[in-house]
Amino acid sequence: MSKIDYNLDLIRAVVFDVDGVLSPSTIPLGADGMPCRMVNIKDGYAIQLAVKHGIKIAIITGADSEAIVRRFSALGVKDVYTKVAHKLPLLEEWMTANGLTAKEVAYVGDDVPDFQCMKHVGLSVAPADAAVDIRQIACYISPIEGGHGVARDILEELMRAQGHWMTNAKAFGW
Repeated sequence: MSKIDYNLDLIRAVVFDVDGVLSPSTIPLGADGMPCRMVNIKDGYAIQLAVKHGIKIAIITGADSEAIVRRFSALGVKDVYTKVAHKLPLLEEWMTANGLTAKEVAYVGDDVPDFQCMKHVGLSVAPADAAVDIRQIACYISPIEGGHGVARDILEELMRAQGHWMTNAKAFGW
């Protein structure tokens, strides 16, 4: 039984924000003034495994970073959108292009720019340290803070519920 109060068998896609979700909210700045994001290796493992099992993964972030594109593309994520000022129109377009209904999509966000997207999908997820307004609308609040395994938490729960976690050779390699 999942700790998430949602029929996870319905979920075909998961959309992630980056800063505060896939990377910690506190980000060191490089000498050039650009953020140097950290990522969680266990998140990366779960993301690439989800992709191998046919779960659609998208990244929608306001950040302007080629490193984000490279990192998530290397994990097999085909839909990585950066420099997105207003996320909901892009999310709606992406869902339509992929034949997805709201109940089939989970969105993981942590702050005000994610609010509309989280209200638009079936399963809204927030890290433990998300903004108060976001935690109030989340269907599931992960016990994990952003950047420290939130993607692993939600994807492991999803794949366990769907019978894809550690069930075949795909699970034991990159």
